Amino acid sequence: MSHDTIIHRIVRPAVRRVALTGVTPNQITTLRLLGGIAAALAFAGPAPWPAIGGGIFLFSMLLDRADGELARQTRQFSAGGHRYDLISDCSSGIIAFIGIGVGLMPILDLTGPLLGVVAGLGIGALFWQLNVLKLGELRGYQIAPGLTVDPDDAMVFVPVLVWLGLSEPMLWAAAVITPLAALWLGLTGRRRDRIAS
Repeated sequence: MSHDTIIHRIVRPAVRRVALTGVTPNQITTLRLLGGIAAALAFAGPAPWPAIGGGIFLFSMLLDRADGELARQTRQFSAGGHRYDLISDCSSGIIAFIGIGVGLMPILDLTGPLLGVVAGLGIGALFWQLNVLKLGELRGYQIAPGLTVDPDDAMVFVPVLVWLGLSEPMLWAAAVITPLAALWLGLTGRRRDRIAS
């Protein structure tokens, strides 16, 4: 993963100030996780709660970059902190889609939460494959000179699509695409292992 994405650059000035306060990266990670839970609960509610959840989710994404940035600036690295960060990130993505599915129950009935769970499981499987099993390479993509994004920066579209009233098509797409992507990565990752041995 890159450490100089657009989102890293956005949070860097605030993190410089926070670094002087004694706040730890794990405390920021905990705030990120609590923000993810709050966003999921808001997504599950009636209007205007999903729109508010979008704002909370976006703030939680900024905290996701801030914890690692703070760890680098203050040299507070640890394997346990890294694992906690990954668990927090993965959990926030999973529960966000479950919350969106619950929020769509008036339109989709029980299909909403079911799609949320399927999308969440797909996200969880991708996180596991990429971060634990290391089946694929996580790297930043330079979209323009000096503008880098990571694959998980695409989660910024979750609140945008919620704000645009496109939660239902987004949920359907996530419930189809994330499990298929996890299946593809699992199959191609295993094939790479066999070829390498």
